[in-house]
Amino acid sequence: MRHCLALDLRDDPELIARYEAHHRAVWPEVLAHLRAHGVRELEIFRLGTRLVMLMDTDDAVFDAQRMAAAQHDNPRIREWEALMWQFQAPTPWTPDGAKWTAMQSIFRLRDAVPGAP
Repeated sequence: MRHCLALDLRDDPELIARYEAHHRAVWPEVLAHLRAHGVRELEIFRLGTRLVMLMDTDDAVFDAQRMAAAQHDNPRIREWEALMWQFQAPTPWTPDGAKWTAMQSIFRLRDAVPGAP
């Protein structure tokens, strides 16, 4: 399954550069955590301060609640999340206490029905 999530960065060029640098050298424990929970592929895109994450998961393994619970049980993953939160900010539409927020799909080419001329 594909998930699309959004999050913002703090509007500070130095912080944004540091955030990107961390993502060029993601901790091995973070990569292992993602893979262990059924994340097959993950990409993060940035436009200004807005981030969009595309995450492809194995439906037989992936469970967002189980992954979040395991995150809280792992000190190294908690450390990574705390570090990332120094750079991140909720979007205006993010519920209180949340970070990455699911985006609503509004168009899919393979499901598109041609409009009237």
